[in-house]
Amino acid sequence: MDWWTGLVGTGWTATAAGIAIVGIVAGLLYLVARRYLVAGIRLIVHSTRFGWDEILFERRVLRRAALLVPLLAVEVGITWVPGIPPVIDELLRRVIGAALILAAAFTLDALLSAAHALYLRLPMAARRPIKSYVQLAKIFIYAIATIFIIARLAGRSPWFFVSGLGAMMAVILLVFRDTLLSLVASVQLTNNDLVRVGDWIEMPQFNADGEVIDIALNNVRVQNWDKTISVIPTHKFLENSFKNWRSMFEGGGRRIKRAIYINTATIRFLTEEEIERFSRFALLQEYMATKRAELAAYNAQFASDPSIVPNARRLTNIGTLRAYIVAYLRNHPKIRQDMTFLVRQLAPTPEGVPLEIYVFANDTRWAVYESIQADIFDHILAMVPEFGLRVYQRPSGHDVQSVLAEAEAY
Repeated sequence: MDWWTGLVGTGWTATAAGIAIVGIVAGLLYLVARRYLVAGIRLIVHSTRFGWDEILFERRVLRRAALLVPLLAVEVGITWVPGIPPVIDELLRRVIGAALILAAAFTLDALLSAAHALYLRLPMAARRPIKSYVQLAKIFIYAIATIFIIARLAGRSPWFFVSGLGAMMAVILLVFRDTLLSLVASVQLTNNDLVRVGDWIEMPQFNADGEVIDIALNNVRVQNWDKTISVIPTHKFLENSFKNWRSMFEGGGRRIKRAIYINTATIRFLTEEEIERFSRFALLQEYMATKRAELAAYNAQFASDPSIVPNARRLTNIGTLRAYIVAYLRNHPKIRQDMTFLVRQLAPTPEGVPLEIYVFANDTRWAVYESIQADIFDHILAMVPEFGLRVYQRPSGHDVQSVLAEAEAY
């Protein structure tokens, strides 16, 4: 080291010069690693057909790893600097060691993010989200890094601090209560396949009605149909009920369940002229022929005097309307014939007799489904008067005024 002493002298000037040179070399190595080494690797990556290597750059794994280069250079170079007091030397080594641990934790964080991004490209990613597990792993990495950093700065063994965690467990459980509950809930949601990204869910307790866009460790984000975002704690999915519409989309059929209310005063038996007219309806020809033959055979055997109404079975206008609706839906190209198919009459209400349609549309898209449903009921509501029936409608102010005007006219 005689050349060094001759160049910069002895004492504090030699120490300061050594520290400056170590800092400059470390900075130059960082610039080389960051601008040239990482940039060169990027050029090689862009020339390959693999996708995983590009993700390493997108998640800045190599940029964070480049932080290790100057820190290692300082740790090695500081041993060659003469005249550093032992106390300062020990302090510098502790700080550099802590910085190395922190840089390594940053690198592992980016590496986990890159691994998660790669996993999202797999087909099973939508069915088995692992974001919560990745977040938990990051928490574990930073927790371990914190213990090692504190131990390095304090000059103690990491096990000294780990052994003290037992006494702090009650405090840790209290502080991280929601995180631990969310972790258990996330495992349950994933293993039981209850919720996936892209599912349509309803959770009225949190005013959530929309598509799941993210499943994290602590919360699940739902984009509602009005484009607002509902953030729901993950553990609330085990504490509260929710509706998931996924099976509806997978089944390829969306339920139509709606009733029209027939005015009870308009229900009656069909006349012979109406029977003849309905027999000419293409959708009712088979039904009318079958029912006429059935009723004729029954009345010939059991009706002593068919001219008396209670003695004979007769066709009704509401029953014929129901048969027409069944035939209409059986021939509808947008209705699933292999799923539940019901056109039923429910118990009479003060608003009339409900005729409920319970079928499934073959298109689950919301807008298309609503269009199919609207077209069906447009047709049915328009056909109701053809059967001598009226749909119940509560009197409005205009109806009352019309009645009063007619009364005044008399």
